[in-house]
Amino acid sequence: MDKGIGFNRNIFLHWLDATASFRQQTADADAMRDRLEPVVGQRISSAENQRKAIDILNNIWIHSRDVAPMLHDEAVSRFGAAEEAETRLWLHYGMVLLAYPFFREAAAVVGQLGRRGSLISSGEVKRRLTATRGQLGSLNKAVERVVFSLREWDMLEEANRRHHYTLRERCLETDDASLQAWLVACALTAHPAEELPYLDLVRLPELFAFRISLGLDALRTSGHFAVSRQGGGWEAVRLAR
Repeated sequence: MDKGIGFNRNIFLHWLDATASFRQQTADADAMRDRLEPVVGQRISSAENQRKAIDILNNIWIHSRDVAPMLHDEAVSRFGAAEEAETRLWLHYGMVLLAYPFFREAAAVVGQLGRRGSLISSGEVKRRLTATRGQLGSLNKAVERVVFSLREWDMLEEANRRHHYTLRERCLETDDASLQAWLVACALTAHPAEELPYLDLVRLPELFAFRISLGLDALRTSGHFAVSRQGGGWEAVRLAR
């Protein structure tokens, strides 16, 4: 994997649902692979490509625990009680952010373009990431995989120009402040900065598909964050230790 890109296959939402469901029963990657092969095999015939797709799914719902054990365990617990597809999508997305830094970078570019009102295309995302990462052999295909997956998860909508997209008109919403806080904690864990101003944190471009309505009090009481007032009068947020 070039500089940890890794996200090299289209990932379908029902695959993520199946993976998270199986994760309720086992954390063994080999056992998960045995269960996922017939699921992934419905769309992918190549054994090698099946392996690569399952590697990604296992990274998201098993190996993300190496990055953030508490957030991972909370997601597993929440998924078991999640009845609505939109609630499950909050959980999948947070786990992908933890597992794949490249996904976070690409999704941030998508969010920046979309919030600015620009059309989104794989080509434009590639151009921007190449400017920061350099020209890597696997970058172009990985960007296409990220954009495809975001479309498949209903986070992007077709524009009136071929191969161009806009952000979906309605953000994903939840009244569960603790779920919002969990996703924001995943985003901050995945972010290269150790702390962010409050307004920057709740408006992170990689969270473009989600409506984050958390106030400072909700962040303080969530247990995930430490909030401190800086000299300029703004609030800095970091992860609680």
